[in-house]
Amino acid sequence: MVKFVKKVVVTMMILSVMALTMAGCGNQEEVPAKEETEVSTEAQGETVKSEEEPVAEEAPMEEVAEEEAQAPSAEDLDMFKDTGYPKFEVISEDLHDGVWDSVITNTENGSNVSPQLSWEPIPEATNYVIYMVDTTVEDWIHWKSNNVTETNLPQGWAPEGEYIGPYPPGGTHTYEIYVFALKEPVERAKGAYNNGNMKFVKNCLDLDAVTEGATGNILAYGHTVGTYTKGD
Repeated sequence: MVKFVKKVVVTMMILSVMALTMAGCGNQEEVPAKEETEVSTEAQGETVKSEEEPVAEEAPMEEVAEEEAQAPSAEDLDMFKDTGYPKFEVISEDLHDGVWDSVITNTENGSNVSPQLSWEPIPEATNYVIYMVDTTVEDWIHWKSNNVTETNLPQGWAPEGEYIGPYPPGGTHTYEIYVFALKEPVERAKGAYNNGNMKFVKNCLDLDAVTEGATGNILAYGHTVGTYTKGD
C-alpha cells in the first residue's frame, strides 16, 4: 500500500513538472508576438508620418498660361526704336484695343479701304511717307504712299495701287504703320507693294538721304500697330 502511495505521489510530481514546463513554453511564445506587434505599430506610424510630409505647390496653370499669352507691346515691335530718330504719335479711329476694324481689310467682312490716320504736323517737314506692313509675313507691304502733305487722312484716303487691305490666309497677323516725316521729298519710297520685303528696314532708312552721302532727311517718325484675325 505504501509503495502504491509513493508511486502515485511521484507520478503527480512528474505531471506537475511537465505542466509547469508546458506553461513556461507558452509564455515564451507570447513575448515575441507582443514585440512584433509593437514593431509593426511603429512601422505604421512611420508610414503615416511620411504621408503627412508637405508637398511643394506648383504655380497655378492659369497664371502660367496668362504669362505665355501676353502679346508684345507696340514699343517692343517698333523696328526703329533704337535709331535715335524722334518719335511722334500716330492715331487711328479704325484701331480699337489693338485690333484693326474689319472695314479696312480685303476680306469678305471688309471694304478694302485705308484706315483713318492723324498726327501732329512736324516742324520743318515738307512731306511724309507712309508704310503699312504685315510683320507676320516677311514685312509684306499693304500700304505705301510717298510725298504725303496732309496730316489728317480720312478713311479710304489712299488711292488704288497704294493700298490693299489685310487678307491673312489664317490665324492672327500683326499690321504695323510707320509714318516718316521728311525734310525734302524723295523720288520714290523703296519696297515692293503687295509683296514681301526682307529689306524693309533698310529701305526706310534710305529715306534719310536725299543725295548720296548726305543724311538728315528723316526728321521724325510715327508708329502704330494692330492685329487682325481672319474671320473677325
